Amino acid sequence: MLVSMGAKASTTGTVRGGRGARERILRAAGELFYAHGIHATGVAALIEAARVSPRTFYVHFPTKNALVEEYLRRFDTETPIAAEAELDRDDLPPARRLLAIFTPAEEDPPDLIRGCPFHNAVIEGAGELPEIARLTQRHKQAFRDRLVATAAEAGAADPEALGRQLAVIFEGANALAASCNDQQAFVDAHRAAETLVDAALRAAPGS
Repeated sequence: MLVSMGAKASTTGTVRGGRGARERILRAAGELFYAHGIHATGVAALIEAARVSPRTFYVHFPTKNALVEEYLRRFDTETPIAAEAELDRDDLPPARRLLAIFTPAEEDPPDLIRGCPFHNAVIEGAGELPEIARLTQRHKQAFRDRLVATAAEAGAADPEALGRQLAVIFEGANALAASCNDQQAFVDAHRAAETLVDAALRAAPGS
């Protein structure tokens, strides 16, 4: 499935400060940044959602930008983007894993499709948040590399070309779905990706 991280009610607890405060702040950031945007989410809203004091907030995150950076890093470490995690499935052959990243969520579609959190963050940064831009570039390059590796595992004639082409389709589908708030972009992307994958496998030597 593609990114599915709709707005949710806060689940960050009720105790101010104390143990677990950092985790509550990060959970609040994950909910509010993704649902409402980084610029639209002020520190006061984060403090209220996390049930911490301003002092506790700034002990853990001296600046809002520091929190944004950690919010993004967690997608690479603890909470992988659902669609991208399809490449790690061991119950599907490689070619099907390449297509699985384009499958729309089976549950009811969210009221508002928000797309990729990295894309959203770097667009909001507008060139003024260089560390966020670097985090996004590293994440996107790593994802392309995983697509290329999976394409090679599938036996594609030119894994590098196929992986990069699928990355373009994937990014475009997420951006278009978010811009139009329409999951049809995922369906169209899946069809386009299927055509590319089939052609790459047919062109492989010995196929």
